[in-house]
Amino acid sequence: MLLPALQYDAAMPLDTDLAHWHEHLSRFAALLGNPPDRQTPHGVEAAPGHCLIFAPHPDDECIVGALPLRLRQEAGWRVTNVAVTLGSNPARRAARWAELQDACAVLGFDCVRVGAEGLSDVRDDTAERLPQLWQAHVERITALLAAHRPALVLAPHALDDNPSHQGTYRLVAEALAAARLDTVVAHTEFWATQAAPNALVQTGLADTARLVTALAQHAGEIERNPYHLRLPAFLADAVRRGGELV
Repeated sequence: MLLPALQYDAAMPLDTDLAHWHEHLSRFAALLGNPPDRQTPHGVEAAPGHCLIFAPHPDDECIVGALPLRLRQEAGWRVTNVAVTLGSNPARRAARWAELQDACAVLGFDCVRVGAEGLSDVRDDTAERLPQLWQAHVERITALLAAHRPALVLAPHALDDNPSHQGTYRLVAEALAAARLDTVVAHTEFWATQAAPNALVQTGLADTARLVTALAQHAGEIERNPYHLRLPAFLADAVRRGGELV
């Protein structure tokens, strides 16, 4: 059950919601010894790029959204979240699409879905089980990449230990090869950490509060598992590992 002070309230104004989470994260930061808060002034570079996030499920855009959020706010980048799937439950897909749009609005991201209900059966073994379906998926993602020509692509790493995350890695890798784009790929992690990470992205209290606020828009998911409350700890653990591995 959510603590009363941390329950999601859809009627709460965004500024109030952000302030609510900023206060909560300030208490969490105090437990960590009040590490220096990032205060980078926001500015716009001469030629901002376009970042595509390939999210296996609605909510992944928030969990891995630190780098895209900073690029949008500090360098004027356009960020588009690509909803590869809308989850495995057909009855929840319309609601999850609506929640995803709300989350992306909090982050300032554009949002597109692949097909009316996302792609089906995006798993690590789909290419072997259903080769025709897999080829159709690859062609759709290839066309999307060719249309947007992103400067940066985010997708799960190969061993992110969830079938849909591993399937998304493979799908994006094959589509990138087919599209022959000159771009940068950043691999993300959630279900399993990367063995040899080479980048660590810092977020201050305000950015972390925005990520948590966005994640809280996925109300149907956090109702059964309030994992938005654990996002700050997940980010803190990345700092623990990154201090030695990056």
